[in-house]
Amino acid sequence: MRLRQPPRIKVLEALGAIADQRVKKVNEHYEVVSSEGDRKYTVKVEGDNVSSDDNGTRYRNYVGYPIIAVLMLEGRLPYDDELARALAGIPWRKLNEEMKDYSKVEEIVLEKAEQKGVKRERIEDFVSKVMEDVRRLRLNKVT
Repeated sequence: MRLRQPPRIKVLEALGAIADQRVKKVNEHYEVVSSEGDRKYTVKVEGDNVSSDDNGTRYRNYVGYPIIAVLMLEGRLPYDDELARALAGIPWRKLNEEMKDYSKVEEIVLEKAEQKGVKRERIEDFVSKVMEDVRRLRLNKVT
């Protein structure tokens, strides 16, 4: 099954996971720890075939942030360390549950990054580039 495009905010969430050092390679797979530290996702990538047990990938069939983070670390998607550092320490799950609207969460996150000196336009351009590259990869979900 071909995975759908993720919500744009998942690119930012992936950067935050890398900045928080919540992504690590373990043998033949990766483990990504949630922003609250209470969940651990297993990500496997073999070419265009990917799997992850995060909710977005598993239940909504889009490319979840754990997969995006892994592909960034593997060099298959763009990564920007300065942007990632500006997104460190964000309580993603808490914000998503409180706001119940990704566009509202994205606005909060962009404001936090701007306070750390990263221009909104730069972040939006980066997200657009990653989204285009995700589309180009045409990833398949495997279980």
